[in-house]
Amino acid sequence: MPLVSVIVPVYKVEQYIESCLDAVKSQTYENLEIILIDDGTPDSSGEICERYAEQDSRMVVYHKQNGGLSDARNYGIDCAKGEYITFIDSDDRVDIDYVEYLYRLIRKYECMLALCTHRILYENGKMVEIGAGGEEILDEETCLERMLYHDVIDTSAWAKLYHRKILEGIRFPKGKLFEDIGTVYKTFLKSKKIACGYSPKYTYVFHDDSIVNGAFSIKKLDLLDMTDQMAKEVAMAYPSLEKAVNRRKVYARFSTLNQMMNCRAYKKEKTILIKYIRKHGLGILADKKAPKRDHAAILLLMMNYGLYCLAWNVIRKSRGL
Repeated sequence: MPLVSVIVPVYKVEQYIESCLDAVKSQTYENLEIILIDDGTPDSSGEICERYAEQDSRMVVYHKQNGGLSDARNYGIDCAKGEYITFIDSDDRVDIDYVEYLYRLIRKYECMLALCTHRILYENGKMVEIGAGGEEILDEETCLERMLYHDVIDTSAWAKLYHRKILEGIRFPKGKLFEDIGTVYKTFLKSKKIACGYSPKYTYVFHDDSIVNGAFSIKKLDLLDMTDQMAKEVAMAYPSLEKAVNRRKVYARFSTLNQMMNCRAYKKEKTILIKYIRKHGLGILADKKAPKRDHAAILLLMMNYGLYCLAWNVIRKSRGL
């Protein structure tokens, strides 16, 4: 059983870190190196990590100046000794067979990258599961296409097990939000085949006040930069994915527009986003692989932005969000 390095960046998570570490240390796959990166956290998270490390020799804590999530993950990669590497965010949780499940897929399909699906736990207690079980092996082009269409496969760095060779030369972009979008596709491009398991083994805990999910700030425009970079490189590697690339770029504009919706500021940015969607959305209306929700959103926005806002708010309330 090869050594697996589990990289856990830690920053201001004192109320969540124990649940995360309890799940990690209880893995059925035992040959682990658990790397806890204290990214200059100002709360007691670092002390909690040290206490856990004293109780489990597989855990090692590194304390560093704050550099953000990307910097902490890169630091963890540099420290990792395992043949395989996985990332777990310190406010999330994993099933006890998370690592075993992913490694079994790698062994079964003789590949260097495996992924599983996840569940989303909202602060109101609502749980949404992604994936309905089963598994398959996909080539990189198919995997990228499904990722671009949000077809179960996503861009998160977590819920994946990478052979360390896959991560060679790949760095998370320091100082950027939505860093996973600017990174994970590169691991797909380096993998001839990817083992996909559709059982949710990772629990993503959705926080309303997190940097990504909280109130809009100009930094959230990083989503557009990260998406456009991904789109450019994927289109160069696979021109056949032009429609999927266009769909993902339009989706990124919708996502940003939704977060701006209740902001009185950023009128210029809103206008630019709306123009982009109306211009490039026509191609998506003719794309049978695009989700139906995309078609509905584009049609509403083309008719009237106010009507689109009304519909979006109704959908959010119906979901209890």
